[in-house]
Amino acid sequence: MPDETLPDGMPSDGKPSDEAQQRRVRSGRLKMLAILLICAAPVIASYFTYYVIRPDGRTNYGTLLQPLPEVGTLAGVGLDGAPASLAQLGGHWLLLTGAGAQCDAACEHRLYLLRQIRLTTGKERDRVERVWVVEPGTPVNAQLLAEHEGLVVIRAPAGALAAIGFPTEAGDLPGNHIWIVDPLGNLVLRYPLDPDPSKMKKDLLKLLKASRIG
Repeated sequence: MPDETLPDGMPSDGKPSDEAQQRRVRSGRLKMLAILLICAAPVIASYFTYYVIRPDGRTNYGTLLQPLPEVGTLAGVGLDGAPASLAQLGGHWLLLTGAGAQCDAACEHRLYLLRQIRLTTGKERDRVERVWVVEPGTPVNAQLLAEHEGLVVIRAPAGALAAIGFPTEAGDLPGNHIWIVDPLGNLVLRYPLDPDPSKMKKDLLKLLKASRIG
């Protein structure tokens, strides 16, 4: 006598049918997608509100990157040799810059701007982290680090920024710029060489005000 199937898709032998298993897999995927959408919704809504619904009179100084490159997987090691990545800083807005084989005067100036811009955000500064991406052989001066307490240093292979999706003009290097990364690991703004700090501050404050995360 053939196996009978119960009304809920469970055969009489107690094993779930292939159709029931497929329904459960589909249901699980839909639930996971819903969770991801809920997590991403606040930042998507803030960008939509800021750049689409109310564009009049709202201009950004930095170059808005569209679509937003996902760079949260950038990883390397910290100065202590332990694994370090942007993902570990998730939930914060990031001011990021880099250095090549050495940190020259322009590099030191960028680090200074990162520190000062964060400080000028006032009570919002705890939502912002500073990240310096350097190549493995780049010397890091202890005195320089002392001047930038709290700076997160990530040693990553040469070309890591370009490889992961930090876009620049032809012939330029990503590490020569200052960037803003959102709390979800998306690259939002790129600043020109020798940027205007007051305009950068305005951009950052607008993003912090518009965002419900980070």
